[in-house]
Amino acid sequence: MNSLVGLAFANKYKTAPGATMPVAISCHGDGAANQGQIAEASNMAMLWKLPMIFGIENNHYGMGTSTKRSSSNPDYYTMGNLIPGIRVNGQNVLAVREATKLAKEHAAAGRGPIYLEFSTYRFNGHSASDAGLTYRQREEVKRMRTLFDPLKITKDIALNNAIASKDELEAIRLQARADVEAAWERAKAAQPPAQAELLTNIYLDDDGKDEPPSYIRMPFSGDSVSAAEQQ
Repeated sequence: MNSLVGLAFANKYKTAPGATMPVAISCHGDGAANQGQIAEASNMAMLWKLPMIFGIENNHYGMGTSTKRSSSNPDYYTMGNLIPGIRVNGQNVLAVREATKLAKEHAAAGRGPIYLEFSTYRFNGHSASDAGLTYRQREEVKRMRTLFDPLKITKDIALNNAIASKDELEAIRLQARADVEAAWERAKAAQPPAQAELLTNIYLDDDGKDEPPSYIRMPFSGDSVSAAEQQ
């Protein structure tokens, strides 16, 4: 989190006064919302009016604990104190898009950071070992899946506003399934990537080109990767 605030600081530092600034975005869940590092980072961001969006994905159960049991303030969009915040319907892709657009414009204009709380819901467990039913009722999950499935909401919006027909949406669904299955088969057949890949797609130079870091430190020093050794 603090590193992203550092990125926001760099964006402001490198932007001419009065110009539109690039915006840094962080995302954390409701389970992490009360951690001290987030309070520290948000305080610094507001103190220095940094172009920063703090995104909170609130699925209301964290890893398995209800927000009512884990947080004295379940209104996470207000947790930035003096930082303005918005609660967004995280199940509606258009609402997410418009809220994010507004937040970006706010931060890029030099008005400081902003909180975005995406109120969402996960239909499955937090991990493969979590059935997702020990801390909530099966009926609740069924009701949420029936009423608030993002795919169904998006489909209904498209149909009700004549954005796409049923046939067009079905074609998109079938193509998406085919793309996923093809990617899965490619992944199974692929060889492990070369170690040098650890150095790519991390930093960009001023021209937007890939600029590999000189060194990647791994938990065990013998596994660390040096750019010089990969040349």
